[in-house]
Amino acid sequence: MLSGNSWAQSDAPEAGTDCPENRFCEPEPEHSDRRRPGEEPEIYPPRQQNPGAIERLRFDAPDPSVPVPDRWRIMESLGLKDNLWDPYNVNTLKADKPIHGDDWFLNISAISDSIIEPRSVPTPVGPQSTTNPGSDDIFGGNDQLILAQNLIFGAVYYKGNTVFQPPDYEFRVTLAVNYNRVSADEARFLQIDPRGGEVREDSFIGVQELFADKHLRNVSDRYDFDSIRVGIQPFNADFRGFLFQDQQLGIRLFGNRDNNLWQYNLAWFRRLEKDTNSGLNDITAGLRNDDVFIANVYRQDWPVLGFISQATVVHNRNRDNDFLFDKNGFLVRPASLGQERARDYDVTYIGLNGDGHFGRLNTTFATYLAVGNETPSAFTNQPSDIFAGFAAAELSMDFDWIRYRLSALWASGDDDPFDNDSNGFDAIFENPIFAGADSSYWIRQNIPLIGGGTVALSGRNGLLTSLRSSKEQGQSNFTNPGIRLIGIGSDLDLTPKTRLSANVNALWFDDTAVLEAARNQGNIDRSIGVDASLSAIWRPLATQNIVLRLSAAALFPGAGFRDLFEDEVQYSILGNFIFAY
Repeated sequence: MLSGNSWAQSDAPEAGTDCPENRFCEPEPEHSDRRRPGEEPEIYPPRQQNPGAIERLRFDAPDPSVPVPDRWRIMESLGLKDNLWDPYNVNTLKADKPIHGDDWFLNISAISDSIIEPRSVPTPVGPQSTTNPGSDDIFGGNDQLILAQNLIFGAVYYKGNTVFQPPDYEFRVTLAVNYNRVSADEARFLQIDPRGGEVREDSFIGVQELFADKHLRNVSDRYDFDSIRVGIQPFNADFRGFLFQDQQLGIRLFGNRDNNLWQYNLAWFRRLEKDTNSGLNDITAGLRNDDVFIANVYRQDWPVLGFISQATVVHNRNRDNDFLFDKNGFLVRPASLGQERARDYDVTYIGLNGDGHFGRLNTTFATYLAVGNETPSAFTNQPSDIFAGFAAAELSMDFDWIRYRLSALWASGDDDPFDNDSNGFDAIFENPIFAGADSSYWIRQNIPLIGGGTVALSGRNGLLTSLRSSKEQGQSNFTNPGIRLIGIGSDLDLTPKTRLSANVNALWFDDTAVLEAARNQGNIDRSIGVDASLSAIWRPLATQNIVLRLSAAALFPGAGFRDLFEDEVQYSILGNFIFAY
């Protein structure tokens, strides 16, 4: 048996000889001179000899910086190969590597969005068109089924290092392909021609984004900037989509200041026509005579750290005074309400909004004052002054894996449709993420005002009782009953992949004078009812690439809803399946 140091004694090289391979050698002092006679001096350890490697910095190098290869060659040298089908690893099509030059990138996206939606909606019996024997009442069968498939394809081509600043140039295009099939229990509900029957199928391709973005300049060492964007682009006027949340043709100047504490937008949008059944942009139909001008400013961390405040001014100039029928044959401009006359309006929205938290209390609020004029109003042949208000707030607090929410909303209603004042609040194009959002029956479904004209009491994916003919193709209407809402809800993150949400909202009309005039019916109660919804979301990959959602909602009618419709609980079930690349 060898002693504890016999290995070192027997295998250690003699002094002055090289260290044999795979043998232990005592390290020489760093930067020692290991020259043989006639050799040039070198620094220990020796330079790397593999081709393409970056040499170790010499201690006597004049430049203190260390050169490294670009990030793309680093990834390749580590064995990370390009995989065009994998969005999570190195993928040139997901902007992980330049596609042209050293700073031009391409990001491709594809989304499949499928909807299965059984529902009940108060449905009128069409005159001389019902297919159900004995249906001689005002109301027919309420059950309906919606099947919709959206395929969304997007491409972004941009230049620049986007780690600290926006791209120097950005070009984006997004196309949406829609197929929809709706079945109802009554003919002439889906199409004006009763020969269309109880089923309607349609398809459409819409251009949802098509813009160019130019980074104009940096205005500070921390990359505060100014940029301009021209084309069909998304825009949201506030944090929750209460006023104007759409993808429209426009010009937008935007940027930030003071290390991103201040942000601003200056924008002008000329609205595109929408396809009737899909709601997508229809660029073949031309532009509407409808302009939206926006100026807003955001202040981060004010009045407290973690809260963002916003002030905004939005002006809507509408001159859509030609008669327009949608592809199903129904009149959408002007709305078939009251005088049914072509009209135009100018309205300015002044808003204060906020989103963030005060300590543990998460807070979102929005307030708007709408002022302007319209000619004529819905129920008279005279000009009318617009003066209406809106306020909404949502408070929530987290307790471990549970979040509790409290919601409240008010939109003013018109107390006299025959005077020269229009006091009902209406948005430009709402899409609210509030009080249960599209899991809610009231927000998700469009409820027709049967007997009051071919208008909707509330629009699809909307909160307001605006009495519009169509949210997509109609005009704003400031002669409406308004709405009040109080809601409670909770989100339960059962696992990192599974969330369960519940919401209960109580709803009232703010004033029923407009409804009584439209229906020629007195003493309509203000209570709409109670809207209860439950939804489950499962993300099997714990990412947004696969999102499976199932929700169910019911509207338990109040006295006012029963005055307008039948005393029947309305339901909505939504299956939504999203697969994204």
